[in-house]
Amino acid sequence: MTDARESVLAYAPEADLDVVDKMAATYRLVLSNRDAALVSASDPEELKTVRENFLKKKLGLGESDDALDQAITEVMTTMKDGKPNPRLAVYYLLAEKFGKLDVFK
Repeated sequence: MTDARESVLAYAPEADLDVVDKMAATYRLVLSNRDAALVSASDPEELKTVRENFLKKKLGLGESDDALDQAITEVMTTMKDGKPNPRLAVYYLLAEKFGKLDVFK
């Protein structure tokens, strides 16, 4: 859990650690695969997966694809520091952006 916390705290220093822990438990299998634990900002198919599987299915968002894609772009821009983009941090920032952290409480 420490790595999960650190990956989120790097981008959201005020993150709710209980939510981070719950997210880490929810995505435990995905996070255990090094390749799947990262989000490639340059891979349109991967960004589509984030939109469809996380934003729409998990968070239940009904905004247009364009609006959801814009939010993903904003989060990825925030994280643009030359380091890999940890999936858990991307998910946390997106859930926070849409006011959906309570999904993981």
